[in-house]
Amino acid sequence: MTFPSVDEQLSIIRRGVESIVPEEELAKKLTESAKTGRPLRIKYGIDPTAADVHLGHTVPLRKMRQFQELGHQAVIIIGNYTAMVGDPSGRDEARSKKLTEEQVEENARYYLSQVGKVIDLDSAEVHRNGDWFCKMDFAAMLALCGRVTIAQLLTRDDFSKRMKAETPIFLHECLYPIMQAFDSVVIDADVELGGTEQLYSFMLARDLQKDSGVCELAQKFRPASVPEVDIKKGIQRQQLSVMSPILVGTDGKRRMGKSLGNYIGISEDAYEMMKKFMQIPDDVLRTYFELLTNIDIVEVDSILSGHLKEAKKSLAVQVISQYYDLPIAEQSAIRWENEIPKGNLPEDIPEVTLDLPADVERDDTGAPVLGVLDLFFLAKLRNSKGEVRRLVQEGGAYIGDDLRRVEDVSERITVEDNLLLKAGKKKIARVRLS
Repeated sequence: MTFPSVDEQLSIIRRGVESIVPEEELAKKLTESAKTGRPLRIKYGIDPTAADVHLGHTVPLRKMRQFQELGHQAVIIIGNYTAMVGDPSGRDEARSKKLTEEQVEENARYYLSQVGKVIDLDSAEVHRNGDWFCKMDFAAMLALCGRVTIAQLLTRDDFSKRMKAETPIFLHECLYPIMQAFDSVVIDADVELGGTEQLYSFMLARDLQKDSGVCELAQKFRPASVPEVDIKKGIQRQQLSVMSPILVGTDGKRRMGKSLGNYIGISEDAYEMMKKFMQIPDDVLRTYFELLTNIDIVEVDSILSGHLKEAKKSLAVQVISQYYDLPIAEQSAIRWENEIPKGNLPEDIPEVTLDLPADVERDDTGAPVLGVLDLFFLAKLRNSKGEVRRLVQEGGAYIGDDLRRVEDVSERITVEDNLLLKAGKKKIARVRLS
């Protein structure tokens, strides 16, 4: 197979990368690959502890796609066994909730269906690390663990912090980095992708790949679908690590995560994605362009030199079109422009059924009469009556299809079925009476 020049490959691989360890080996590996015609084996492991894939997950996946397009072999590790241990990276305590094998497998299947939107799954190798760990007896596990010292484990930043804080570290957690590193030996990884918090496990894999005893052990459990491993002097080639920065969420501060509510999921509705993109702080736009698009950085700087609202729309269209088609992405931008800045009513207004108290006041026709504070609170447009009060005082409460502004916090409103309520620029609902 013919590969692009090493310089071309390095230019593409280095974009949006925080560090390559050890960096000097990357050019050597690429040169050897071009010389021998052997594609590099690019590993990316994921523990399917949750099913949804968001844009933060796609950063290393996009890097894997780039390696694929350069002619290298993508190897996805579904950590169905490591998921049951729980990754201690970046945590200050043990994860209490443990997943069952069935839950992990269900997540894995859905995860792969989404990953296929980013990488070419047809040409990728996909392995579940349970395929080898389930075959390892106690003697084999002892042989593996006997190659790693406690001193090595305690160099992990998260473990050392917990030791100093006298926070418990459970024995099963210590298995996690060993298992992750052994995965690299089994599948003969040349490059591992991930975040900087994974550096310890990546480097441990290098150590295990040059351990003849571990390499011999891996031979016993290696799937037949993995090409024959080139072992010289009893050891394998050592992997290097290509580590991406952490993508911050739509709040611009913390890493993107579903639990933090600052994520953009790649399986979300295109318009929902568009609305979230338009909330991104200005100062993270360049990072988003760099990590989530292939637009040349010079062009990115040109886009960012103009109106930032237009830059956000351009970013959103570029990313959304990766998971939908371009017309859908462009239509979501047009819809956002019509509904949000221009104030037009959305196409799909959510409905909310009011849970009215039994003693609610009613008019002569039997229609309920509510104070504006109660009405907006019961419609779940604000979390408290105090928030509704501030909303009215700031001129952000509107009622009816003509969107009449509510001026008085003491106003009482006759509530009819299908009454339109709007709170601020974004929250809107039609009332349904139970």
